[in-house]
Amino acid sequence: MTSQFGLIIVGDEIISGKRVDKHMPKVIELLAARGLSLSYADYVGDNPDRLTATLQRAFASGDVVFSCGGIGATPDDHTRQCAARGLGVELVLHPEAEALIRERMQDVAREQGVAYEADRPDNVHRLNMGVFPCGAQIIPNPYNKIPGFSCEGVGGGAVHFVPGFPVMAWPMIEWVLDHHYAAHFNRTPQTEQSVVVYGAMEAALTPLMQRIEIMHPEVRVFSLPSVDHPQYGRHIELGVKGPAPSVPAAWQDLKNGLHEFGATCGPELVRNL
Repeated sequence: MTSQFGLIIVGDEIISGKRVDKHMPKVIELLAARGLSLSYADYVGDNPDRLTATLQRAFASGDVVFSCGGIGATPDDHTRQCAARGLGVELVLHPEAEALIRERMQDVAREQGVAYEADRPDNVHRLNMGVFPCGAQIIPNPYNKIPGFSCEGVGGGAVHFVPGFPVMAWPMIEWVLDHHYAAHFNRTPQTEQSVVVYGAMEAALTPLMQRIEIMHPEVRVFSLPSVDHPQYGRHIELGVKGPAPSVPAAWQDLKNGLHEFGATCGPELVRNL
């Protein structure tokens, strides 16, 4: 599998700071539990043109992308419409989504002890939540039955649209992963090894970092500087990450290079990704 995993977070409430995004850390966790990783995340407000452009890039990317938020039927929900624009297709009422939404409305009427009126204006309006781009496939929602949907672009990018509510979005994302990408779980375990380097400057260590990446092209070198850490003070966490079989050799070469440099090193860290 060469596709990367991406994430789109939609909503003015996130961009304005009225709400704090909880989706990215959870998606990272859900992917990591399956031996996968998140490659990038885009945050976009409720601006139809900007959202359409973001989705067009996702559809053309060849990646697997989850989009959280904006699939409701209120005036500030634009995701369904922008997805259709990005794909160049019409919006249509998905028959299976319609059946699930009607089932949900009947459940609510039963819970409230009232008769279900299919033609009541508010119930007719709720069917808009099942209006998806032509050709979409539904994503079941175990919380309230109102489904999300998946679409694939001509560039091979698959975008999976879920609500902004974590209680709905997260199990729906898990469902997509388990039903569509299970064959790729834990295919290439990733490992990260690093060391705390005291008092060094990134610029001085850059040639070593470049040398390691040239010697081990399948591994990435990373550098995380800190100037005021409460325990280590000024330091750099320097390390390598990549496929588990490839990391040990790169890690040994990095440590040898630090020794030649005369670096003062502290704790070593290992993390399975």
